[in-house]
Amino acid sequence: MVLAQLGGSISRAIQQMNNATIIDEKVLNDCLNEITRALLQADVQFTLVRNMQTNIKKIVDFDALAAGHNKRNIIKQAILKELCKILDPGKPSFAPKKGKTSVVMFVGLQGSGKTTTCTKYAYFHQKKGWKPALVCADTFRAGAFDQLKQNATKAKIPFYGSYTESDPVSIAVEGVERFKKENCDLIIVDTSGRHMQEAALFEEMRQVYEATKPDLVIFVMDSSIGQAAFDQAKAFKQSVAVGAVIVTKMDGHAKGGGALSAVAATKSPVIFMGTGEHMDEFEVFDVEPFVNRLLGMGGGDWSGFVERIQEVVPKDQQLEKLSQGNFTFRTLYEQFQTLLKMGPMSQVLSMLPGFSQELMPEGREKESQAKIKRYMTMMDSMTNQELDSSNLKMMNESRLMRIARGCGRPLRDVMELLEEYKRLAKIWGKMKGIKIPKKGEMSALSRNMNAQQLSKALPPQMLNQIGGMGGLQSLMKQMGSAKDVMGMFGGGDNK
Repeated sequence: MVLAQLGGSISRAIQQMNNATIIDEKVLNDCLNEITRALLQADVQFTLVRNMQTNIKKIVDFDALAAGHNKRNIIKQAILKELCKILDPGKPSFAPKKGKTSVVMFVGLQGSGKTTTCTKYAYFHQKKGWKPALVCADTFRAGAFDQLKQNATKAKIPFYGSYTESDPVSIAVEGVERFKKENCDLIIVDTSGRHMQEAALFEEMRQVYEATKPDLVIFVMDSSIGQAAFDQAKAFKQSVAVGAVIVTKMDGHAKGGGALSAVAATKSPVIFMGTGEHMDEFEVFDVEPFVNRLLGMGGGDWSGFVERIQEVVPKDQQLEKLSQGNFTFRTLYEQFQTLLKMGPMSQVLSMLPGFSQELMPEGREKESQAKIKRYMTMMDSMTNQELDSSNLKMMNESRLMRIARGCGRPLRDVMELLEEYKRLAKIWGKMKGIKIPKKGEMSALSRNMNAQQLSKALPPQMLNQIGGMGGLQSLMKQMGSAKDVMGMFGGGDNK
């Protein structure tokens, strides 16, 4: 994600300030100049950056600060607060309710990724128990219905559209009526892409809006337009009641920060960010956790992290098996499945306090996912006996040759899988004997799991990023106090 570069630049400026022996006005000015440079490079509006700098200097008044105050913390908190202010429109958007039919209309410029975003939005809600449906009212662009049909079929979401009807208003009305009868509680209408200067297309958008009477209009915007997002978002708001914005292509352009700040300036809340082409590369946008994650500071985004875990970790006590030291190839296969379901690992890990997205370059992440899929293909060629045994002596040469032939991989790849299994079995062997609480607070897990034990299982680079042993202990305390985390590994109260 390109925004990670912005976060890295701001983090380094704060780190340099932290390393200074004496915190005075010169150190503060140097820090703010670095942050200003990073924000301007991300195409954030100059006025917003200048106001942020002025406000921080007002908060950090060295003359008014009494001796004994922790100036470093005051400066850090002021920076966080002002960055949040730049991105926060101070206005919540409409939230659809499960079981009650809501119509959501998508509008946006051509090429902004609107049709793909419609499917991502539907898929996101489908995973959370909604019954979504898609209506293609885009008759302007050739191939729009084919694209929506392909995406919806892949995500197993019902859809409606027409190859013969050229009136988008009648398609939208028919589609909405049909899905209302089928008791769909989230009906998403995709409209033609347009430009703010195209009066005829804007008129068509108003007609679809009046005919379908949507509960929410979402403006889909390409982050690469940077500051120009302000004028575009404003133009759409003047035509229809835009209630929320989704910013796309946040993975491929350095102007993402400018786009986010420009949208906030129109008082339109950003609700999601598209961070890639795949269906799961779609993130909820929440200002404070987003800024914390961007800078690798604060408490991360625990609620987002726990939610992501709960979506994919089955309730069959995988951790219970591991705590008994029962680590087999089948357990490894289940762990890999869970990892892939969670989506891009940089997204998930960046929700953890102290973890920076810069730690996992994009190329390396894709390489890791390809390797996991390769390992799973090899395990698909194993017998049940091989999958369920933790005795490696049974994996003789003839068995390894058979697995290699079955998956179409060279023998050295199967040997590599065997080495990976041994390495992970050794790590999980250190978790043996940890008692997993059935009920009550997660702090029971923190008490049973010695920080020293856990530190041996973590990669050294990640342990350093968290802040060493001290940071790990603090992290475990946070886990214990966060009510959200209780049911994370099946340790919550299932009522």
